[in-house]
Amino acid sequence: MKRKTVESILLFVCIIIPILILSIPTTSIPIVGITILQQRLLAIFVMAVLFWIFEPIEIHATSVLIIFLQLVFLSNKGPGFLKSKILDQSTLIEYKDILSSFSSPIIMLFLGGFFLALAATKYGLDKKMAQVFLTPFGTKTPIVLLGMIMITAVFSMFMSNTATTAMMLAILVPVVGSLKATDPSRKSFALAIPFAANIGGLGTPIGTPPNAVALKYLIGENNITFVEWMSFAVPYVVVFLAVLWIILLFVFPPQSQEIHVRLEKHFNWTKERVIVATTFVVTILLWLTSNWHGVNSYIVALLPVTLFSMTRIVNIEDMHQLAWDVLWLVSGGIALGFALETTGLSSAFISSIDLSVYHPIALVAYLCVLSLLMATFMSNTATSNLILPIAAALSTTIVGLDVFGGTKMVIIAVAFSCSLAMALPVSTPPNAMSHASGLVNAKEMTKIGALIGLLGLFGVAILMIILNQVSYF
Repeated sequence: MKRKTVESILLFVCIIIPILILSIPTTSIPIVGITILQQRLLAIFVMAVLFWIFEPIEIHATSVLIIFLQLVFLSNKGPGFLKSKILDQSTLIEYKDILSSFSSPIIMLFLGGFFLALAATKYGLDKKMAQVFLTPFGTKTPIVLLGMIMITAVFSMFMSNTATTAMMLAILVPVVGSLKATDPSRKSFALAIPFAANIGGLGTPIGTPPNAVALKYLIGENNITFVEWMSFAVPYVVVFLAVLWIILLFVFPPQSQEIHVRLEKHFNWTKERVIVATTFVVTILLWLTSNWHGVNSYIVALLPVTLFSMTRIVNIEDMHQLAWDVLWLVSGGIALGFALETTGLSSAFISSIDLSVYHPIALVAYLCVLSLLMATFMSNTATSNLILPIAAALSTTIVGLDVFGGTKMVIIAVAFSCSLAMALPVSTPPNAMSHASGLVNAKEMTKIGALIGLLGLFGVAILMIILNQVSYF
């Protein structure tokens, strides 16, 4: 069957299924009390999932389509005949809130990262950084890959995963540039950075937002200190990173056994290079110390954008090279997650399931899988805010959860599960940034990301059982 025929069939299927969801009565949808507005969002959500997985159109185009459909079907400025069918029009979403996804703080973080990477590449500092960071790991391709994974994971424990990915992608360019265009290991390097950033964030309570949300419920007798968290999370991260390394080497075996980044014999520190290097260091230091000075990572990300624009380090021609399609891609994911939370569809879905009838072990597994699935398509922060309160409440009322360490370990397991969602380019900002490199497509990322997520869940189950057996807490 010709490729165009297959694409046409996929496009038809991806369109007809959402239409069928819209055409059936709300009473036929297995979500208790679902409203017409939520039904419309469900159709948009299903369409987005199908489009992102099968790619009948470009994935950034899917994100723009999501925002447009939300403005038409869900916003307070949609067509009158569509709004008239909504009984309580106060539930309609403010159109400005949907459009604000294009200027979300996360988008600003992306923009800052893009400016850093662009300036570093333009003035050859990316190669110098690669030399400094990777010299301890030698030139053997598998060991250099391990070095990239370890460096990324360590940074992501203490600063934003997105900021870490932005920094490491600047190093990625000269590394993959030294490999042949046909070398499969180019893909392993491109996937290693976002996956290592996502995994590394599990290592500390501040490494990823779901961890911070979990701390709200780890109080009183369930309190966990920073050091206690790291004492069990870091070993998990180390083992999981080793698994990631082995999988990437197996799926994308390197053709070149050595990597040699070509450097200038005499590195000349011009004025532009000094500005870029200084800004790079200051930005990273500000990201690392955000808890101390109080300026969040989103505001810090605008520092390189401002300085490089003012000094013409990044000019108009350079800005044409920025991955604007990635910003659109992420905006669509943000808009979809916002709508799921604002309309109450995600909450309605969770509340329509009677979790109390499940066996304790099955209940924990269900919550973890649900967290993973939801975080794949919406913010892991929003997912953790939705599911962790339920997990905390159930863990104190369901008899038999002591096999998994009780309330403390159930909350940690759910928080970890939220951060293990990395199957799609829209699942996490690091994934989107890596996809922008052009080295991996969405299907390759989905295949490896889904496998990593499932293995991560299995690892979480083992971790909880071990900690309970040794009476860790």
